[in-house]
Amino acid sequence: MCRAISLDAVAVVEGAVAETTALLSQRFDHIFYTGNGVVGRIVMTAAAKNLTPVALELGGKSPAYVDRGVDPAAAAAARIVAGRFLNAGQTCVAVDYVLADPDTAAALESAFPQALEDLYGPNPASAPDYGRIVNERHFDRLLGLLGAGRVVVGGTHDRTTKYLAPTVLAGITGEDPVMQEEIFGPILPIIEVADLDAAIEFINARDKPLALYVFTDSDATRDRLQNETSSGALGIGLPLAHLTVPELPFGGVGESGMGHYHGLYSLEAFSHRKAVLEKPLG
Repeated sequence: MCRAISLDAVAVVEGAVAETTALLSQRFDHIFYTGNGVVGRIVMTAAAKNLTPVALELGGKSPAYVDRGVDPAAAAAARIVAGRFLNAGQTCVAVDYVLADPDTAAALESAFPQALEDLYGPNPASAPDYGRIVNERHFDRLLGLLGAGRVVVGGTHDRTTKYLAPTVLAGITGEDPVMQEEIFGPILPIIEVADLDAAIEFINARDKPLALYVFTDSDATRDRLQNETSSGALGIGLPLAHLTVPELPFGGVGESGMGHYHGLYSLEAFSHRKAVLEKPLG
């Protein structure tokens, strides 16, 4: 079923694969797509037939690095929890996993349960601010990611209501299923790395994320992550917040997308700067 609402400036077309396929066959001036890389490639392939420029916002696995010496309970755990479990983890710039050295990782394990209780109370299922998984297909997909490592907190679930408790996993490696795709749900893996060098190597060995978050008191650590990794954005000490600042461009790089928008950048994304030069004939 397809239903279109036409105005002077906007036309809304409701539908699914058939409708969007028909739309992509049209000769647009610009195509903007938000979603995953699989469909992003379909959009870009269709746009190429008409040489239509595209902007793709594709998400990805956005890491958070917690530096040695940072107090997890006071400075990191609450912010990471808020940045991971907003909308039950179903946001494109959510903290997808945490990197930390073994001592810091252990301290985070101890801090996360209290941070979650402070945010959602002792029973997140009854918390008015804690959401549910969007559909059963994604609920089942998320359950399939819980088999590796060990559960620090959470893990309970109810398929009838599509409830999956805020869950933190420890003992995770880069080869585990939960690290093979964007989680897009309320699961947070903790991965131990030896030091900052190992964290940078881990990040750079994977697709470029939509966002990278760092919790540190060290200017040198911040500068190294800024200069030695590539991501759509860098958040220092706070996840997600850059998305809300209209003065900042928002967008990805590589597998996490191309192009950017928000505020003035949205006007530029949907505009063409046409050069006009005139020389009098006299």
